[in-house]
Amino acid sequence: MAQQHHSERTLISFDWALKRLLRNKANFVILEGFLTELLYQDIQIVNLLESEGNADAEEQKINRVDLLCLNHLQELVIIEVQYHDEVDYFQRILFGASKLITDYLERGAKYGEVRKVYSVHILYFDLGQGSDYVYHGQLAFKGQHKQDILALSKLQRKKYGKMLAGELFPEYYLLKINNFDEVARNTLDEWIYYLKTSTLPKTYRAKGLAEVAEQLKIDDMSPETKAKYLELIKGTNITESMIETAYENGALEGEEKGMTKGMVKGQDDQIRTTVLESYENGLDIQLIAKITKRPMDEVKSILIENGRIN
Repeated sequence: MAQQHHSERTLISFDWALKRLLRNKANFVILEGFLTELLYQDIQIVNLLESEGNADAEEQKINRVDLLCLNHLQELVIIEVQYHDEVDYFQRILFGASKLITDYLERGAKYGEVRKVYSVHILYFDLGQGSDYVYHGQLAFKGQHKQDILALSKLQRKKYGKMLAGELFPEYYLLKINNFDEVARNTLDEWIYYLKTSTLPKTYRAKGLAEVAEQLKIDDMSPETKAKYLELIKGTNITESMIETAYENGALEGEEKGMTKGMVKGQDDQIRTTVLESYENGLDIQLIAKITKRPMDEVKSILIENGRIN
């Protein structure tokens, strides 16, 4: 039986809920519903894991993701929300999945203990060149002569619970939210409708959405939390135009002075303003660094210099 929903914008955004509300075990059913519809398999979350790997050396990169889950099959699921374009984003998600494999393989463990990784990315920018709104990347070993797909042996199938060799490798899901036309044709589309609009379709059947409707109502927030949330959403919406303005102001100042340093100064001044206003609107430092495309250390320095943090 289809669930009903009024069309008013009354629901908390998935991004905000992901970082604050869905980490509660009582709300795992929402994440389980989303992943079940996306992966076309019944997903049960048994635990949330640390989402930031530790670098062994100062020059090593660390792996930050919005949420890292362990499912009932002991597989790892990355969920990340990204608002702004990064030219090397494909390499970033490759690094993230690869780093995760090594982070969760104990020293001396057998290769058979390497965990399966699902890397899910909810994107609000145009990554690559493609008009669809759901892309699935999975490795396949294809014969060059007979064009057959390499399967696992009988023993391997029994041991690892997979049929094809490529199924042992990481899988990637890219949801290009801006390409979605807001017509929900199936249960996954119902979830994407919510991801894009922060509302639910008039009717829906997707797993987890009934709990979204019940537990993620803005009007159920305390007045103080609601006000802070609305300011945060407002701040998130304006940051992109603020960054564009930084470049435009810098370019204009450079033209007026006839020198490049004017453009650089204009950019730096506006980035500083963006950092301060974003922090005052409740955005965390990691998100501000993503939005401004500046290192976290630089964002922290701006906040320290202006007395926002110690």
